[in-house]
Amino acid sequence: MGVELLEGRQARLSLPVAQVFETYLGTPAYMDMEELNRLSGDGRVASGLHILVDAPSRTSLLAKLKDIPNVAAVLFRQAAIDTFYQTMGETIFIFVGFFVAFSMTLSVGVTYNSIRIALSERARELATLRVLGFSRWETSYILLGEVGILTWIAIPFGAIVGYGLAWYMTSAFETELYRVPLVLRDATYGKAALIALAATLVCAAFVRRRLDRLDLIAVLKTRE
Repeated sequence: MGVELLEGRQARLSLPVAQVFETYLGTPAYMDMEELNRLSGDGRVASGLHILVDAPSRTSLLAKLKDIPNVAAVLFRQAAIDTFYQTMGETIFIFVGFFVAFSMTLSVGVTYNSIRIALSERARELATLRVLGFSRWETSYILLGEVGILTWIAIPFGAIVGYGLAWYMTSAFETELYRVPLVLRDATYGKAALIALAATLVCAAFVRRRLDRLDLIAVLKTRE
C-alpha cells in the first residue's frame, strides 16, 4: 500500500497491509508509532493524542492547554456525539419515522382493501350460508379465517423482504466518508408482526360489522 505523508518531510512509503478492520466513519489506517517515526525520518513527533479525562478535571485541563502554543485544537468525544445526534441523528430519525408511518398506513390500507374485496367476491356465498342456517359468527369465521391464515403466511415473507430492503438501503447509503451498519434486533421483527396483526384485527372488526348488516335478499338477487 502506498502512503504519502502530508506533514514534515512528506515522505512517500510503500507499506504492507497486516490486517483489515471494520470502521464506520472515514478510512483510517494505523501502525506502530515508533516504526512510523523511523520511516518518516521526522524524529519522535505526534499530530494528535487520545486521552481519558475525568469530568471535574476538564476545566483545568483546558486552561493548561490554552497556554501551550503547539496545540491547534481540542475535541471532546461526547461533544462530537451530541453534535452528531443534533444534526445527522435528527435527520435519520425523521427519515425513519416517515417510513414507519407510511408502512403502517400502507399496512392498514392493503389489509382493509383485501378484506373488502374478499367480502365482495364471496357475498353471495356467505348470504346463501346465512339462509341455510349458519350463524353470523360462523360466516364471519369462514371469511376472516382465510384472511387470518394469509396474514400469518405473509408475516415471515414480509420479514424476509424487509431484511433485503434494509440491506439494500444501507448499502446504497455507504460512501467513503461513513458507512451505516445493518443492525436488526428480534424486537424489530416482533413490533412489525404486532403492527400487521393489529391492522388485520381492526380491519376485520370493521368488515365484520358490514357482514352482519348484509342484506341477504339484495345479495341473493344479484347476478354473477
